[in-house]
Amino acid sequence: MAKSKGVRIVITLECKTSSGVYRYTTTKNRRNTPNRLEIKKYCPLSQKHEVFKEIK
Repeated sequence: MAKSKGVRIVITLECKTSSGVYRYTTTKNRRNTPNRLEIKKYCPLSQKHEVFKEIK
């Protein structure tokens, strides 16, 4: 029998600033959050908290 896909998947969060692009990787539960994720996290390029959006 084939195994089903896992509930938790690895996603990439990206922030685009004038000084470049910074990315975080994290996991999310595909059942609880089926939409794309947006989180405010620290961006070391701009040295402040920015909105990171999920990319594919």
